[in-house]
Amino acid sequence: MTTARTLLQERLISIVKRFPGRRILVVGDAIADQFVYGVISRVSREAPVFILRHEHTETVPGGAANCAMNLVSLGAGVSLIGVVGEDVAGRTLVERLETAGVDCTALLTSKKLQTTTKVRILAGQLHSTRQQVIRLDYEGAPLNSDFHEPLSKSILEEAQTSDAVIISDYSYGVASQQVAGIVRDTATSKRIPVLVDSRSRLAEFKGFTSATPNEDEVEQLLGKQPAEVSDLESAGEEMRERLGYRALLITRGSLGMVLFQDAAAPVQIDAVGAREPVDVTGAGDTVIAAYTLALASGASFPDAARLANYAGGLVVMKRGTASVTGEELQNSVLHSEST
Repeated sequence: MTTARTLLQERLISIVKRFPGRRILVVGDAIADQFVYGVISRVSREAPVFILRHEHTETVPGGAANCAMNLVSLGAGVSLIGVVGEDVAGRTLVERLETAGVDCTALLTSKKLQTTTKVRILAGQLHSTRQQVIRLDYEGAPLNSDFHEPLSKSILEEAQTSDAVIISDYSYGVASQQVAGIVRDTATSKRIPVLVDSRSRLAEFKGFTSATPNEDEVEQLLGKQPAEVSDLESAGEEMRERLGYRALLITRGSLGMVLFQDAAAPVQIDAVGAREPVDVTGAGDTVIAAYTLALASGASFPDAARLANYAGGLVVMKRGTASVTGEELQNSVLHSEST
């Protein structure tokens, strides 16, 4: 082990140790991730399909709520701003969040809305690993302008005590242009970073600090597919400039990440951990949580990206919508061959 490598490990670990002193505000679409487990018993007489004998059902926070769970797991104080329905899924979601320590004071509930719920059916033989066979989505009606004022008011209040803000957009309406504008203006006045994770609307979020799109999202936004690494580097820098970000972190799955910064060469970061993930569900929430928390703790963009890479490598080895702890992150930094 070289001296430089040891110094990098020490620097990364010192950043993780500062996580508990930070407070992060998450604004976005809270989703109930539901996992239905069962055993395949026989083929139905009614149709050529398997009959699944139900074992158990688990509901966990997804989307912006999963991002909040990851931040809490890493040691941060977290406030979540979003909207859920006054239904079973919504109540279960809030209960799981509050039990974990997420501040849900500004999480709005509405009788007019259905909580967005993604039901994953996992099936298998009696002694085999359950595999996802289908996903069923229950999507509530789009949010109307009635929610913009209370959401904006909560953002103005919660941002006063926050060290960074994450916009977690799954295109269900919380991160409207009005709400995003309030986040940007408030964060700018407080001089705190705002990170964006948007599944399909990143082009609409301009002028923020950074974002964490995957390679496919970059291709969709720019309308072209990079054939070589040099093409990806050109595309990443073009995208960063177009969005007006200080930095852009593109995730590439088993190929790692590439960080783009203003007036700096791209930083290639190799993936850590196993090449074949167990489950990538919610991995993007983990990546942006670690990335944001590191920046809020005084890390440079490259060091924050490295910690996000470690966090992502850990969470994809866990089944379902999962999170990473600060202790796990430190151990990964200490024992990985990629530091």
